[in-house]
Amino acid sequence: MKVLHVAAELFPFVKTGGLADVLGALPPAIAQQGADVRLVLPGFPQIVSNLQKSVVVTEIGAVFGAGKVTLRSGVLPGNPLPIYVIDAPYFYNRTATNGNPYLGLDGNEWNDNALRFALLSWVAAHIALGELDANWRPDVLHAHDWHAGLACAYVAAHPEPKVKTVFTIHNLAYQGCFHREEFFRLGLPARFMQPSGLEFHGQFSFLKAGLTYADRVTTVSPNYAKEIGTAEFGFGLEGVVRSRAGVISGILNGVDTTVWNPSTDTSIVETFSAQSFSGKAQCKTALQSALGLTVTNDKPLFAIVSRLTSQKGLDLILEALPELLTQGGQLAVLGSGDAVFEEAFLQAAANHRGQVGVRLGYDEAFAHQMIAGADLMLVPSRFEPCGLTQLYALRYGTVPLVRAVGGLADTVIYGETGFTFGPATSNALIAAIGEANRTFANPNVWRKLMSAGMAQDFSWTDSAKQYLALYSL
Repeated sequence: MKVLHVAAELFPFVKTGGLADVLGALPPAIAQQGADVRLVLPGFPQIVSNLQKSVVVTEIGAVFGAGKVTLRSGVLPGNPLPIYVIDAPYFYNRTATNGNPYLGLDGNEWNDNALRFALLSWVAAHIALGELDANWRPDVLHAHDWHAGLACAYVAAHPEPKVKTVFTIHNLAYQGCFHREEFFRLGLPARFMQPSGLEFHGQFSFLKAGLTYADRVTTVSPNYAKEIGTAEFGFGLEGVVRSRAGVISGILNGVDTTVWNPSTDTSIVETFSAQSFSGKAQCKTALQSALGLTVTNDKPLFAIVSRLTSQKGLDLILEALPELLTQGGQLAVLGSGDAVFEEAFLQAAANHRGQVGVRLGYDEAFAHQMIAGADLMLVPSRFEPCGLTQLYALRYGTVPLVRAVGGLADTVIYGETGFTFGPATSNALIAAIGEANRTFANPNVWRKLMSAGMAQDFSWTDSAKQYLALYSL
């Protein structure tokens, strides 16, 4: 079976969140099951500059106002799969904040994002339809998140599609909505711009395109697949979700065990395993020292490794912080996001020296050190399609404390591998923190929690098998 994945991000080259991690691990895992797998990506500078064995597949020319567009193929360091790269400098060769492919230097979205990602979808669709590469044509086009959702619409608009389409929703909150005037520049039939198609409250939505026109739709956890059909989690698309319930399923994300492995991780000060935890104690000491926290093994060290947004429940943590510290805990924070949260955590660190440590920004190596050194990982999200941080934490014997929503509910077993709470309130979080503290005070019970979490198998193998079975339907 031949499968073409299309997405805007790929670890470690372009990453703003978990999407990049998934694209770096899932396609190779599917290939390991015997499929012929390729990826198509926008020609962002980090991709083009790292492309090796580059070959011109075809000169596409001017499309969507991009001027010269060239489709190249090659390979990227550390990735075993053939890669198609859309070399369109006018759209993709831009300097952006922190390497973010969607935002300009002013922090706002590029005003031509509709065209930039329509080009990604258009090229992917036409590769899948056999019109751009005479030597390779997939059986399945697998589009990821809103940036690639329009690919399913381009295939559906073709008189003879002859390719299956799968669309994966990584986060329904990000819908790729644009002014309806932009729609008429995209080369899609006018009939697609209606409520049964792409139209969404007077605009049009890339994500709705994938949700509406794909043959099969997946989410990144079984529980999230159920949640998005409700008003609480559907973000206005719950009616469309319910109308397509027969083709929607949830397949849990996995972990790249070659990257996230405490026994081989070169980013941490000392490796460790479920058979020997001594290295984890050294990681905790190193983390406390790096963040200016009091060095002690007797107090539980809670960690946040996250985008600092309201979705992630950071306001709940700030409200619960006085009680967390009163109970003797410490808090370590790594992330960036909304200015109000960045400032609030910096202020907390200034007010509670030795108890709260904060590092703003994205730092992959330090994320490994955080997850290895902490005792508990806080993920109190208001919604969470899957969540990867809690999976990484389980691998490193760092006990997750999560809100029981989405993939968090699918992956953290209350009382066995971690702690969960229900309502999105600071009181519910404080109660869970108190239970975690009481359990931490019993080393034997705590060690059992750590060992049980590390014994979980969240590798990509099972997920890859589920996707292959889905492709065959």
